[in-house]
Amino acid sequence: MTDTKDPVYQTDALIAEDIEKYLETHQHKTMLRFITCGSVDDGKSTLIGRLLYDAKMIFEDQLEALESDSRRVGTQGQEIDFALLVDGLAAEREQGITIDVAYRFFTTEKRKFIVADTPGHEQYTRNMVTGASTADLAVILIDARKGVLVQTRRHSYLAHLVGIKNIVLAVNKMDLVDYDRATYDAIVAEYREFARQIGIADFTAIPISGFKGDNVTDRSAHTPWYDGPTLMEHLETVEVSADDDLAKPFRMPVQWVNRPNLDFRGFSGLVSGGAVKPGDPVRIVPSGKTSTVKSIVTFDGDVAEAQAGQSVTITLADEVDCSRGSVIAAADSPPQVADQFETTVVWMADEPLLPGRSYWLKLATQTVSASLQPPKYAVDVNTMEHLAAKTLDLNAIGVTELVTDKPLVFLPYREEANEGMGGTLNKTLGGFILIDKLTNQTVAAGMIHFALRRSQNVHWQALDITREARADLKNQKPKVLWFTGLSGSGKSTIANLVEKRLHRMNRHSFLLDGDNVRHGLNKDLGFTDADRIENIRRVGEVARLMTDAGLIVVTAFISPFRAEREMVRSMCAEGEFVEVFIDTPLSVAEERDVKGLYKKAREGNLKNFTGIDSPYEAPENPEIRIDTTKMTADEAADMIVEYALGW
Repeated sequence: MTDTKDPVYQTDALIAEDIEKYLETHQHKTMLRFITCGSVDDGKSTLIGRLLYDAKMIFEDQLEALESDSRRVGTQGQEIDFALLVDGLAAEREQGITIDVAYRFFTTEKRKFIVADTPGHEQYTRNMVTGASTADLAVILIDARKGVLVQTRRHSYLAHLVGIKNIVLAVNKMDLVDYDRATYDAIVAEYREFARQIGIADFTAIPISGFKGDNVTDRSAHTPWYDGPTLMEHLETVEVSADDDLAKPFRMPVQWVNRPNLDFRGFSGLVSGGAVKPGDPVRIVPSGKTSTVKSIVTFDGDVAEAQAGQSVTITLADEVDCSRGSVIAAADSPPQVADQFETTVVWMADEPLLPGRSYWLKLATQTVSASLQPPKYAVDVNTMEHLAAKTLDLNAIGVTELVTDKPLVFLPYREEANEGMGGTLNKTLGGFILIDKLTNQTVAAGMIHFALRRSQNVHWQALDITREARADLKNQKPKVLWFTGLSGSGKSTIANLVEKRLHRMNRHSFLLDGDNVRHGLNKDLGFTDADRIENIRRVGEVARLMTDAGLIVVTAFISPFRAEREMVRSMCAEGEFVEVFIDTPLSVAEERDVKGLYKKAREGNLKNFTGIDSPYEAPENPEIRIDTTKMTADEAADMIVEYALGW
């Protein structure tokens, strides 16, 4: 075991002698963010632990705890298990694997570092994407005994996909192959061929042993055939393109409209690109209004300039329409606006992608509702083949079209440079996440390629006759009475009675019935989850158009998923959507079985039948709940009409 009283692990004397001088020496160092990634058990956590140890970033009490933990739960016998410095979760220590992303800070005489130790297990690939999203460099580890594996390829592809330009191939555990050069050369050659296929033009290969320390900070006598830098030397000297964002045109997504009093109105946010000064002309996107910068305000007072990476408040010379989600940009180089895109998506949820389902999309400070079309193709990370796919499963990578419910201010994630000068990344306005509306879980990360041409060519046509005018002509308030419940619950029967009552009262209504719609508008759809979602989306659009005409729309659809019912609610004006839950137990609905569908489903002759082999998600807070075991159809119809008319 290491001597804990080794003087190199004593607290830096300069801290005690002159703290200000100590801080000054570290203040102006450059920062490198990097990740370690690769397949499971390739030694990522051990390598980071070794870097922290060799960088003298372990204090005496930490080292004592590490030695104790190494004896108790370590995997290296009586030697220090450096992985325990990073693997903090109990489950990680028990299994000897990394599950979550672990961030660690350390510093050397030349540079400061933030390293993210990312999981190697395929199950936790989504956590690797999280770590890679902010990294400048990726250390791809390979176990010298195993060579290039599937996760090696997947992590390399993802690192390249999110725009990491600096790749280090660390062939680890060289001590376990007797530092054999032929083994190392074969691995590097295999990886070089794969890297070429995915577009990685260059990388730095280093033979190392994270456990023994070979070529980590000190050059190893065991590899006299290697004349390149050690890993630490490379990390300390690699060029980081810190000025890339500064070279871009000025852009600042507005996070907050700052109104401390009636005399001050500023727009706060993080400058994502370029620089701006008072007097510079700017354009507000998406409104398109122009103004000039009046002042740039910070906590310490007004400043003469704001640059990429700074959080500031900007005041403008004119009163313009600008709110959270807007982007203040250089007047002559504004970002684009569209509502339909081609994107690459990394699916991060256990449940597969359901095309057509509505998710929250977050891009910079914007939050909009979005849905994905069936993938154009999925990417096989082993062969780089484009595979036909109807959906995306956990960790799958695919290219698909995305549609938002309102225009999105964006830039392509990766802009190819002219004349081979290298591409530009627009992470802030080009990268997004998708969030499940019901669970609030992040289900995907994505990158925008470009706006679809049709989104630029199709514009909303302003009409002189408004929906309010049409409703006034009919002397009624538009409504969508959305009946949901199991097959056989009585939806169509009660909905028909409701429309008959409305008709007798001279109300203008229309009944959209699930079976009837499938004879025409939706005759091309089946009963898979994806087709059910598309079925409801189309009906929701029709219902919304009918409310624009001033009608009271009555719908009778199983509509089994809460997310799609909420999607239709979001299409309607505030207070116009009324969810009517026809609450009939499955046993009662099956006893009725007017159409014989339950019998077919039980016999296995009818697939994807709701309640049998396809789920039904009952409403949690419907406006109206009808218990058909306690109320007749006529009583239910009377109750619904009274609610709809506000009596």
